[in-house]
Amino acid sequence: MISTRGRYAVRVMIDLAENNTGSYIPLKDIAARQGISKKYLEIIVKDMVAGGLLTGASGKGGGYRLCREPEEYTIGEIIELMEGSLASVACLASGAMPCPRADACETLPLWAEYDKLTHDFFYGKKLSDLVR
Repeated sequence: MISTRGRYAVRVMIDLAENNTGSYIPLKDIAARQGISKKYLEIIVKDMVAGGLLTGASGKGGGYRLCREPEEYTIGEIIELMEGSLASVACLASGAMPCPRADACETLPLWAEYDKLTHDFFYGKKLSDLVR
């Protein structure tokens, strides 16, 4: 399940793309447009800056803006930065230890197919696809 953290991050990215003037956009403006608590967004955007999705500037004229063009972001990278792995089961997560039951696991192909569908769906969608 994708939490509010992941969903709000996508909404912030869409808002920044739709309101891009080349200058920084104050977080209070994003929060007001999106109907999300500014305090909660502060936590989210901090991680987005650290993850290289946004740049931020403080002080007068400060705020946030995209680091790249909207068509250069995938929804998958945004969600995974905020949520962690999209893997449905632990044994398929990136960096997981090899499962000793993998050769005999009758359900592994099911989970692998599901994970591929999920990955391909979210990584096949660009931020620009969601911008009006």
